[in-house]
This record gives sequence, C-alpha cells and structure tokens, in this order.
Amino acid sequence: MYKVFVKDVAIIVTSNRDEYPDYEVFSLKDVDLLKIIKKIEKGKLKKVLLYSKNEKKLLKRLHKKLPLVKAGGGLVMNKENKFLFIHRNGKWDLPKGKANRFEGMRKTAKREIEEETGARKLKMIKKLGRTYHVFNRKSALKLKLTHWYLLETNYSGPLEPQAEEGIDIATWLDKSEAEKALESSYSNIKELFPDQTLNFKRR
Repeated sequence: MYKVFVKDVAIIVTSNRDEYPDYEVFSLKDVDLLKIIKKIEKGKLKKVLLYSKNEKKLLKRLHKKLPLVKAGGGLVMNKENKFLFIHRNGKWDLPKGKANRFEGMRKTAKREIEEETGARKLKMIKKLGRTYHVFNRKSALKLKLTHWYLLETNYSGPLEPQAEEGIDIATWLDKSEAEKALESSYSNIKELFPDQTLNFKRR
C-alpha cells in the first residue's frame, strides 16, 4: 500500500481494497488522476482509493500518471539528541530536494540538507521510508517521490536557512519541540514519525 498526498488528503494506492470499505474506488490503470486531484482540491473527494489487482504493477502504473520527480531528504539528529527542522511557507518541514541527474538518493539527501540548513558532517544511520505528494510547478501537476533518511552529526556551527528556497528558519528542536512543530507540518512529513522515531537516541 502507498499513500499519495494531495495537500492533507491521502490517496490510497493498493491491491487490497477490502481493507478500505468506506473509500471510493478507482481503477489505477484507467483513472483520470488529474480529475481526481481537482475534486480533492475542491473538497468534493476525501477518501480515494486507486486499485490494481496486480500488486507488482502498483508503482509502475502510479508513476505513469504524472511526471515523476525524485527527491531526497532527511531527519538529522545532533549530539544533544535534537532534531533539525526548517520553517518554509508557514509550515515546519524537513530539508529535502530534487535529485540531480545520476545522483543517488543518499547523496541527494546530504546535499540538500547542507544547502538548505548549513549543517555539515552528516552521517547516514538508516532509511526512514519514502513519501509521495502532488505539487504544482509552473502550472503543471507533478508527483514527487521523496526518499527519507535518518542522519546524525557532531556539527555545532551556525545554521543558515536557504532564503532563496523560501526557508526562514533552520533550527534544532528537542523531542517535545519537534512534536509541537509536527502539529503545524505537512501530512506526508507526519507519516515519517511513528512514536519510535523521535525516541531514537545516539549511542
């Protein structure tokens, strides 16, 4: 099962529709996704399920529906067990960005974190997962697939929010502050935070 976020509405993409009996079901192969997205944006649809009987074709069919943009990002923890957040367009967020051509996702995540926050000395710990969301770029809808990682750093220098990317704050938040920030974040970001994520502590 996958979730594609249109603002705060999650479109379910699955081969097992029986688990979602109250959702409106559409064939993933044949659906006009642009029409579905417009209805969601107008508040006419809230529970949408895209169904394909063949589980192995879910991603292939999903990726054909809109131009796919691949991105990498991360949740960074410092030696004080604080987490790196950014504030952009009135929402708390995590640093992320589009992958360059032939660039691996781990490299993308590190580069984007450095560019958007100024944090350095980043060390990969593990992959957190991936999220999908629909965004509008130059009056064209696109599907962004973001690969997320958990990283750590001993960097203690100043943070530098990347203003040209609309970021006005880059800061370290402790567990309780991070939980509060997530209340004013995006639904796809909240998906990355099962209870144990913010409870992770460095060895």
